[in-house]
Amino acid sequence: MKIKNSQRNAILYHMFGIASNPIELIFSLLALIVAISVHEFSHAYAAERLGDPTPRLMGRLTLNPLAHLDPIGTILLVLFRFGWGKPVQFDPFNLRNPRRDSAIISLAGPFSNFITATASAILIHLLATTRFALLSNSSLGVILYLVVAFLESLVVMNIVLGVFNLVPVHPLDGFKVVGGILPEEYAKQWNELERYGMIFLIFLIFPLFGGQSAISRIISPIINIALSILLPGVPVI
Repeated sequence: MKIKNSQRNAILYHMFGIASNPIELIFSLLALIVAISVHEFSHAYAAERLGDPTPRLMGRLTLNPLAHLDPIGTILLVLFRFGWGKPVQFDPFNLRNPRRDSAIISLAGPFSNFITATASAILIHLLATTRFALLSNSSLGVILYLVVAFLESLVVMNIVLGVFNLVPVHPLDGFKVVGGILPEEYAKQWNELERYGMIFLIFLIFPLFGGQSAISRIISPIINIALSILLPGVPVI
């Protein structure tokens, strides 16, 4: 039996991918593609390390975006800021401790996004003094400004993707993470909610509260706290 470690990126960019100019839009799209690729590769890598070769055999053990982007989902992402990537599949029968290891595989995606966001923020702070030093050199200053702008988009998209996926509703990663933490008797009851996951998720993303979705009300404060730490002075979502 194959179980999909489902791709939840569909609603993400629609909710938060608002760009004020073409360059910002391009950087946001590129940053989201990078974040999705890192996220899905990390699922595949964790499965491989835990004994399941399924993602590797399916060509998912790579950072190449082409392996992780769904053609239709990518087109919709560009046109409507709403899309998805390919889910990473793994076989729990190849895992030594299926319930625990499934939770680890699920957690690997969001965790990798947080690591990527932190590394990008560190680079921004390291480049800050250099940017001021190069202000007199217009060409180098512009290049450095664009690099920092892209890194800022990378921080934002990775934080949003990571936090969004930790919401404990199927098909998001957080659902399997919770299932791996709960005692076995409660985990069985929890897993029975999987069949209703998409109903819950649609309800959460539907804008009911003054044009804002319930899920954005839940995760925006967490995202803003993370961004205020990594990118002080950047406007909150």
